[in-house]
Amino acid sequence: MTARGPALPALGGRGPSYRERVADALRAALIAGELRPGEVYSAPGLAARFGVSATPVREALLDLAKEGLVDAVPNKGYRVTAVSERQLDEYTQVRALIEIPTTAALAGTAGTAALAALRPAAEEIVAAAEAGDLIAYVDADQRFHLGLLALAGNAHLVEVVRDLRRRSRLYGLTALAEQGRLRASAEEHLELLDALLARDREAVHAVMTRHLGHVRGLWAAP
Repeated sequence: MTARGPALPALGGRGPSYRERVADALRAALIAGELRPGEVYSAPGLAARFGVSATPVREALLDLAKEGLVDAVPNKGYRVTAVSERQLDEYTQVRALIEIPTTAALAGTAGTAALAALRPAAEEIVAAAEAGDLIAYVDADQRFHLGLLALAGNAHLVEVVRDLRRRSRLYGLTALAEQGRLRASAEEHLELLDALLARDREAVHAVMTRHLGHVRGLWAAP
């Protein structure tokens, strides 16, 4: 069993959200390309990388199987499902139709305090890029964008985008991190936030268009 880039982060703690946290970390690893299509991963093997028992990992893998992100392989573990280039293009197209106009509209409707509250997440993205921590990058990126979309007040819209993001793959992040180019992409989140706080709708539209373009361009190349 192999994976490119840094290992999965160690997760400590207990409680009802623990399984969800493990599942979120696994999803981030899938999106970032840490867990590769066609590879079979066992719960004990992943648990060793997490530094936890196999039980929460096994439970999290069951959740991912229900979402179609992995398939069970009897007596071996779970195989990461493959996503075609066409599917990735379609996911990105739908995301663009939703996220670009919704985010641009927030320049005129979102409260200043609510926007400012997203800055720590944007800074986490930059810090993760500097550290080359792809899983932390994807996790913070999702929290930032879903938190931003939530300001539009449409919970169903947020869930649609959450599902599309889970199904996406950003294999190019590894190469960008190794080349030291990931920080430039990470800083787009701060640029977007500044444009929103400046109430510059055209600038927000331009940044979001460029940012989502990276999903199937700069961030996608293997």
